[in-house]
Amino acid sequence: MRSADERPRAQGGDGPGARPLASAGVGGFVERHGLWDERQHVAAGQVRRVIDELGLDKVRFSFADQHGVLRGKTLTREAVPGALRSGVTAPSSLLLKDTSGRTVFPVFSGGGLADGRFAGAGDIVLVPDMTTFRVLPWAERTGWILCDLYHPDGTPAAFCSRGLLRGRLAALADAGYDLTVGVELEFHVYRPVTDGSVPVAPGRPGAPGAAPEVEPLTSGSQLLHEEGLDRLDDLVDLLYRGLTGLDLPLRSLELEFGPSQLELTLDARDAAQAADDALLARAAVRQICRRNGYHATFMSRPATAETASSGWHLHQSLRSRATGEAAFDPTPGPAPGSASGPAPDSAPGSVSGSAPGEPLSPVGRHYLAGLLEHAPAATVFTTPTVNGYKRYLPMSLAPDRVVWGIDNKGAMVRVVGARGGGGARLENRSGEPAANPYLYIASQVVSGMDGMARRLDPGPPTIDPYDTGARGLPGSLDQALNALDADPVFAKALGQDVVSWFTTIKRAEFARYLAHVSDWEQREYFDLV
Repeated sequence: MRSADERPRAQGGDGPGARPLASAGVGGFVERHGLWDERQHVAAGQVRRVIDELGLDKVRFSFADQHGVLRGKTLTREAVPGALRSGVTAPSSLLLKDTSGRTVFPVFSGGGLADGRFAGAGDIVLVPDMTTFRVLPWAERTGWILCDLYHPDGTPAAFCSRGLLRGRLAALADAGYDLTVGVELEFHVYRPVTDGSVPVAPGRPGAPGAAPEVEPLTSGSQLLHEEGLDRLDDLVDLLYRGLTGLDLPLRSLELEFGPSQLELTLDARDAAQAADDALLARAAVRQICRRNGYHATFMSRPATAETASSGWHLHQSLRSRATGEAAFDPTPGPAPGSASGPAPDSAPGSVSGSAPGEPLSPVGRHYLAGLLEHAPAATVFTTPTVNGYKRYLPMSLAPDRVVWGIDNKGAMVRVVGARGGGGARLENRSGEPAANPYLYIASQVVSGMDGMARRLDPGPPTIDPYDTGARGLPGSLDQALNALDADPVFAKALGQDVVSWFTTIKRAEFARYLAHVSDWEQREYFDLV
């Protein structure tokens, strides 16, 4: 977080007569349960100073729900000190809803979830992570802070996805490694043909309304076309200023192949930080676009995306905690299983020798093999929407097979070899940009760690990533849910409660999808039969 004197001034400057923000004080929920370390307390002092010096009026306290959508409350400056002491309460039922906002568990009895902690639709507590505080570049005198979720007794909320990722990263650290993640998010930006308001379907309160009518900004077939991007320079500049104003590590904004399709890439960072970055970047893009007359969507395959779906390519690599070395980089030495004995890669943080010409270390090969072994089950987390499975098409630069390749962009996992000073990494190309970033990354850690623990082998790289003889990715959300039910590794790592919670929500979504009479069915059958 920047210090107060380094931050840009909020829109509107210091408000007339702005009073200094009261101290967060002591004795509240946060202190009582020991939820902040020294770093958080130091950051809290900096935040109070920033709020005073910039004259902020409001602060958004936000958390990621199960779908990777931000929820939360906007507090006035007068209410902020109390929130820093005792958090902000919200209905626990927010964690029990599908994408329509429908609660899919018996909310008042709690549905047997987490030892009854969700019974009565009681509260959860949003505890701010002070290190995530930002000043919003596009909203006047407004701050933004991410929160972790706790039960009223001070225990971590059972289904806080941010906490679930941290738990898996702690397990990985115990095994001797840290995870670095790079993010590539594709998305579409359109121009609404109406005033941008979203109508509510009459007679169906609480159900999603009709989608806004939009038109594309570009015609498509313009991959990395400089003049095409120049035509969108006003939009590109809005996004650049908004994303960098949030201190996000933006690397590039690119024109993709499909109509109105763009991509943003973020610098590789510690996995927990990268997940926060992805969450905030998506929210920022949508809010900036809406405020400036555009409609942005991270839906994988909108109805207008006839030529190109959007994906989320997740780059990942491990670093040894003991030595600081890049653990996926091939190193000189005997190949695994050679006459000199087994590769000594079972010791935490060790990196053993690679076979000649091998693009990965033995640790990297085992991690890769875990991604492949558990790919069907992990797809629930990498591709959690009904729509995302419409992206898995042959010959499309999107994967539809569980294979890996060396710098092969048709493969599910693309191995990018070490160059110069190192940097071998794995790029999982199966994810959709709407995925919850914490659960997406956690699924990779669960899969990769099992591959390392069992010393799995990924086999040879593919030269035909769309080979129909290769194992296919799930063809629907329903198939992916069945694969997750059949794979015990996730229940063991995340907890059976977590798996049951998430699959129940997703099965409810899929059941609503099957019950819906689509435009295709109406066209196909209404007049024929």
